[in-house]
Amino acid sequence: MIIRRTYISVLLSIAILIVSAQDSINITDNLVIVFAGDIMGHDTQIKGAYVDSLGTYNYEPTFRYIKDYISSSDIAVANLEVTLAGKPFKGYPQFSSPDELAFAAKDAGFDIMLTANNHALDRGGEGLERTLIMLDSLNFARIGTYKDSADRNAICPLIVEKNNIRIAFLNYTYGTNGLVVQEPYLINRINKDQITRDIDKAKSADSDYIICTIHWGKEYERTENLAQNELAEYIIAQGAHAIIGSHPHVVQPVEYIMSVSSDTSLKCPVFYSLGNFVSNQRAQYKDGGIVAELHISMIDSVVNLDSIAYLPYWVYREDNSEKSTFYVVPVAKYEADSTLIDFSEDDLWKFNRFQSDTRSHLNIKESNFYIRDVKPMKVQQDSIQ
Repeated sequence: MIIRRTYISVLLSIAILIVSAQDSINITDNLVIVFAGDIMGHDTQIKGAYVDSLGTYNYEPTFRYIKDYISSSDIAVANLEVTLAGKPFKGYPQFSSPDELAFAAKDAGFDIMLTANNHALDRGGEGLERTLIMLDSLNFARIGTYKDSADRNAICPLIVEKNNIRIAFLNYTYGTNGLVVQEPYLINRINKDQITRDIDKAKSADSDYIICTIHWGKEYERTENLAQNELAEYIIAQGAHAIIGSHPHVVQPVEYIMSVSSDTSLKCPVFYSLGNFVSNQRAQYKDGGIVAELHISMIDSVVNLDSIAYLPYWVYREDNSEKSTFYVVPVAKYEADSTLIDFSEDDLWKFNRFQSDTRSHLNIKESNFYIRDVKPMKVQQDSIQ
């Protein structure tokens, strides 16, 4: 197999899990898959979600303004960069968030949670296992960490069949902050031989499209590094069709890697980092992120990537005297209706700084979800020739 790089600026045994339709009754041979970045749970977020009168937590505000977008996709994926390990609830450096965070993510429309990241072992093996038990109880599909080898063998790769298209998902992390996983628990680490075996397994399961999600790169760097470039080339050469990255907590560029095999030539998108989905990181570039969109169709039994797109969003922290409430605010949604939130002058300046930074960094047309009146998640855009 020959790999040719095409750099672009982008404004641009196996268990079969069936993900239910979010917004569609008719089965069609096309999909829109969306990927959100890092769901974090810092101390300020935990405190802000606590409802004193009820003695419980409420994360509904976090997803309130983006729920319509997430739930309109065919498959929605997010990187869960906390454990659900129970009390004591704590943010950085060893995260454990209330279960209500997962409840709200499910209610917002997320289908799949990625769990292989550097915080997967923050509460040890028992915390890892409780996280998986909670995700299973909410009917999330999951990938990246496992209760034991039998669990991994059953759902790695994760095969999702939807609209007559079979998508294989893989998830890996560079490390776990020096913490060592103990038997019987397993975490998918970045290992080329293992990645190759998993991609081969996905192929043998008759997957139509293989997506590798990966926790990599250097934190807070807005450009991917050489190690990311080289690993992306390797993964595409093994047969993956797309790569979605996380960990840097800022948005990194997107490119195509051209994969040429026999008579088939494929443009394979690589989103190097989506940034934070929600966190208490408030510095420039860290206070928002993007959702990646993949628009896929089946034509004459051949799966095609029709287009890619992105949705930028800013994380608004509403402060009062005692606590803060966090909202993920899609940029275009606010621009279409500025009465949505009563931003302070300082917040509006930061919102505009974020949207300007992100749009200039990626330099393509973004998702039209909040721009068109038609069912926007079904409209092809930024078509691949």
